[in-house]
Amino acid sequence: MPGVFEDIERLNGGKMNFGTERTRALLDALGSPDGRLKIIHIAGTNGKGSAAEYISRTLAAAGRKVGTFTSPPVLDCSEQFSIDGKPLCAEKAEKYMEKAYAAAENCTSFEVTTAAALYAFAQEGCEYAVVECGLGGLLDATNAVRKKELAVITSIGLEHTAVLGATLEEICAHKSGIIRGCPAVVSALQPEAVLSYFKKLNVIFADKPLEILTSGFSGQSFLYGGDKFEIKMAGFAQAYNAAVAIEAARLLKIPENAIRTGLSAAFLAGRLQYFKAGGNEYIVDGSHNPASFAPLAAELKKYDPEKVTLIFGCLSDKDIESNLSALEGLAGRIFAVQPKSPRAMDIDKIYSACKKRFPAAEVAESVSSALEKSDGAVVVCGSFTLVKEAVSWIEKRL
Repeated sequence: MPGVFEDIERLNGGKMNFGTERTRALLDALGSPDGRLKIIHIAGTNGKGSAAEYISRTLAAAGRKVGTFTSPPVLDCSEQFSIDGKPLCAEKAEKYMEKAYAAAENCTSFEVTTAAALYAFAQEGCEYAVVECGLGGLLDATNAVRKKELAVITSIGLEHTAVLGATLEEICAHKSGIIRGCPAVVSALQPEAVLSYFKKLNVIFADKPLEILTSGFSGQSFLYGGDKFEIKMAGFAQAYNAAVAIEAARLLKIPENAIRTGLSAAFLAGRLQYFKAGGNEYIVDGSHNPASFAPLAAELKKYDPEKVTLIFGCLSDKDIESNLSALEGLAGRIFAVQPKSPRAMDIDKIYSACKKRFPAAEVAESVSSALEKSDGAVVVCGSFTLVKEAVSWIEKRL
């Protein structure tokens, strides 16, 4: 989507600049649209987008008009603005972005996009807005909203340590910064240090007994607190993300039948997404930190490593050594690719890290060129920036 979207992407040179003051001023200039919405604010290291999708779908199934703001976009920038599970049409998205862009002063691209989303949802008559943090929580642009209906914390791990701190406790302090004057639901899929931190706060844990009954790339069924639910998304972590949504929906007085309907309708591209084409199997996964690779690694253990090819890319602020360590021994071949992003890690560094753990490592010019050279079970992973190219290439061969 060209035009204003490209102009906004260039704001502040694409650099991050944390704090809520600029976004608050921009929201006020737009008539304080956040004040007309019941906001559900989501922070965490992994599972934020999935939790947002589950919660949004349960609200929509209950007949509540809901806008959902997530980042970054995976297939198209219009994904960031969805209403009742459907992306806002391009013309409307552009109109609202232009309005926010015209009112912005010294804002970053994410700040303008955040304000535009809330303005769009208010203008479109949404009752609820499900809003995913960009990074951290306390100083994230999304935390500029004045009041919230509910805060949600998904799984937390070490990430962006230069910004959020080098310990889990420091990172928790940033994530918990979204809990302001509202109840909070916290995922039970956490390291012990994270559980200990949140036990000191007045939160609700999604910690009822959870048992996965059936699991595969087409989805899974599970028991949560003795109740059975079905979801379309693969990977054991998704059951925990869904459990958070269940607790959130119950706090919001959503009927149980709407919760089940909403969960079963939820789906996001690039999360252990499976395709079969031309006699090959393809798995596309946006995992980009060590903890997020655990569900992918669990699925790959079902394959003969010699028949698995990885196509791996990484952004410069990611822990590439730990990420690749999670995949070691699970593939016989790997292609190193440089993501199409200004934040991409240097290709020589990506290749060097791949070669350390996978002797049959090669450099590919792009995801598409690597896919052309791969067969068997082919896995594209390491960054959401790889997903769009991979899905586009694969879908042409279905």
